[in-house]
Amino acid sequence: MKTARRRAREFAMQGIYEWQLNPDRVASTIEKHLRENDYFAKADEALFRTILFGVLKDVETLSAMLARHYERSPDDVSPVERAVLLMAALELTQHQETPYPVIINEAIEIAKTFGGTDGHKFVNGVLDKLAAEVRPEEFASGRTRRQS
Repeated sequence: MKTARRRAREFAMQGIYEWQLNPDRVASTIEKHLRENDYFAKADEALFRTILFGVLKDVETLSAMLARHYERSPDDVSPVERAVLLMAALELTQHQETPYPVIINEAIEIAKTFGGTDGHKFVNGVLDKLAAEVRPEEFASGRTRRQS
């Protein structure tokens, strides 16, 4: 059973993906298109809107932050993986109330559902590095707990 927050993230990722393929399309048009899905009513609308509109507003900054942690050219990152990474990067940088392991786990699960065979491994590696950069105290305390 998917939570309303998982559904919101999935729809936001799909919206980001759609925007990547149609960069001239405005966010409100993408949102309208996604709302036509029967399952949209079960999503956390506020989280969906925050992620979709936040990513599209800050895509250049978020992309630059992520690219520092790629072990390949940004052009070689699939649009699905890029959409998942952008979604998670926004949450890691702007939603301190959500623990970073939750954000990373959600991104991994969404990458498993929508992405290529091993895309989730790439997503995990990049987000681990980004979390260490943007949430150093939380990341360090989480690493300490995992090693105990």
